[in-house]
Amino acid sequence: MRYFEDFSEGQVFELGEDRISEEEILAFARRYDPQSFHIDPEAARSSLYGGIIASGWQTSSIYMGLMVRGLLQDSSSLGSAGIDELRWLKPVRPGDTLRARLTITAVKPSSRHPERGTVFTLGELFNQGGERVMFVRSSGMFGRRPGATDALPSKKP
Repeated sequence: MRYFEDFSEGQVFELGEDRISEEEILAFARRYDPQSFHIDPEAARSSLYGGIIASGWQTSSIYMGLMVRGLLQDSSSLGSAGIDELRWLKPVRPGDTLRARLTITAVKPSSRHPERGTVFTLGELFNQGGERVMFVRSSGMFGRRPGATDALPSKKP
């Protein structure tokens, strides 16, 4: 189990990889982002992308899945209040293998809730050619290790 105290600025976590198929791209886009360059191979060929590409939201979902499986599922994660910045830098195409990396940019114990803290991160997704296709700056709340708050000064009533 990984707790707030186990994170420090500068740590890097390799989160694994996932390959995306055209069938996955089409199914996701038909339901959530039905733009022609995501769902219509002929229209996509004549678009500025020259073929089917994954929705940025699907790319982000792939990153999230890798982050959960590679880090969060064995941690004291308490969720997140959101993201600060998200950028889709290059198209993701059928057959791409995407690799995720997370870098801790800062950690901050909560001043109001001593049983938790916030971890600030830069998440990145790379294709099989090493090109960065997406990045996200966000933060997440993590529980502190049991007993870690016992040594903290108590709050006055």
